[in-house]
Amino acid sequence: MLDPLLKSLERRGYYVQAFADDIVMVFDGATALEVQSVALERVRVWGIENKLKFAPHQTNAMVITRKLKFDTPHLRMGGIDIGMSKEIKLLGVTIDDKLTYNTHVANICRKAIGIYKQLARAAKVSWGLHPEVVRTIYVAVVEPIVLYGASVWGSAAEKIGVQKQLNTIQRGFAQKMCRAYRTVSLNSALVLAGVLPLDPWIHEAASLYRIKKGAAVPGLCDREIERLTPAMEAPHPAQTSQLELTCLKDRDDVDANSSCAVKIFTDGSKIDGKVGAASVWEGDAETKTVKLYLSSYCTVYQAELLAICVATRKINKHTANTFAIYSDSMAALQTVTNLGALHPLATERRENISSISQQNKALSLFWIKAHVGLEGNERADHLAKEAAIASAKRKPDYDLCPVSFAKQILRFESLRKWGERYGSGDTAKITKMFLPNVVNAYKIVRKFEPSSQSTQLLTGHGGISEYPHRFKCKSSPGCICDPNVSETVPHIILECPAFCKERYDIENKIEG
Repeated sequence: MLDPLLKSLERRGYYVQAFADDIVMVFDGATALEVQSVALERVRVWGIENKLKFAPHQTNAMVITRKLKFDTPHLRMGGIDIGMSKEIKLLGVTIDDKLTYNTHVANICRKAIGIYKQLARAAKVSWGLHPEVVRTIYVAVVEPIVLYGASVWGSAAEKIGVQKQLNTIQRGFAQKMCRAYRTVSLNSALVLAGVLPLDPWIHEAASLYRIKKGAAVPGLCDREIERLTPAMEAPHPAQTSQLELTCLKDRDDVDANSSCAVKIFTDGSKIDGKVGAASVWEGDAETKTVKLYLSSYCTVYQAELLAICVATRKINKHTANTFAIYSDSMAALQTVTNLGALHPLATERRENISSISQQNKALSLFWIKAHVGLEGNERADHLAKEAAIASAKRKPDYDLCPVSFAKQILRFESLRKWGERYGSGDTAKITKMFLPNVVNAYKIVRKFEPSSQSTQLLTGHGGISEYPHRFKCKSSPGCICDPNVSETVPHIILECPAFCKERYDIENKIEG
């Protein structure tokens, strides 16, 4: 209903966004009178013309400026004053007039801490909720709360004050995930829990949003990201023929469904970072082959889709009347048959299918098992590998960067920042003895279930004498083997004679 108004305002140079019955309008002007007479008056007049009454008393205005001194405008709409506000909450994100987002950060931290307080009652060091249950609550509830709207307020996470608030949230949950004491540092808890710090993750989420909207991928400045086709530009489902997907389990099924005049086998392959795709045309014998080369960052899924898409292009120009496409990629075939799929190759395929149907040609799609001795499939696989190996000698047939590759680059950068922070930090000294690298640490900690004893050993916080002595809970840090020697983690593992047998058994087990 509001679409004509929104388009009219956009043509006049105003930024307008609407969701349900809420409308946001961003504009500028030299004076309040200019703003009132042009933008607001246009909205009011449109409402009168369309018998729709806007509510000025429920409308809020906010001035966003870098000026220290300015006159607050007195805006009126239909003779009614519009209230001025310092903050506006829009779709769950609190926006302030200085764009600091401090209030929004405080709100999400308050929500997350409230969840932690309830969880802390049921999860202690030696009893209570299992660490994986805590992890599930953190991943499914807390992270979405914090990351919501990160593309809007993500720049605020670069401020030290905001990072401290985020660290406060994360430290408690990370300690519960690895059954650590409350005194364990954030650095140790994050590594042992295998959880990425929140501030680089917020930056990662914000960057991914911008990349999906067309921003350059870091490290691939001249490459375009693969973006979904806008729904308004995709072929209408009513104008697209629905193709049925048939699964062929063995050679007998293939022989029973091989009556088409032209049979096309497609496949995709990735070898040593090189990606290729191929299609093989068969009548009674192989008549034509097509080799396709994709950029090194492309995926096998893209290669499979490209091979099917190119096959439909060729069918569109072929003179035969019946065709069959055989592929061993169920994911690609399901995307092809899904009329709601907005992948650019899938939408092109639907356009090709519409053209094929208009020519009264019949096309069937079949899924076949890979590497079971079917000549056409084996030939397509061989050609796809050849296309990948010879890729450096020609221009790519498809070079749109997949979102998954952009995620890998962003995650690598997040891990790099985390690694630098972990290595240069003054805390987690005992943990660094065992786990000096955060990337390798994640691979290790996810292979075993944390216990209070293992966490005490990896952090030095627990029943080891040096720890209670540091907090004045024990008179001496001395070890049972020698009161003059402090009982520390390195001493217990390397020197303490009380554990000679255990040390000997472990050394033999490692060497064996």
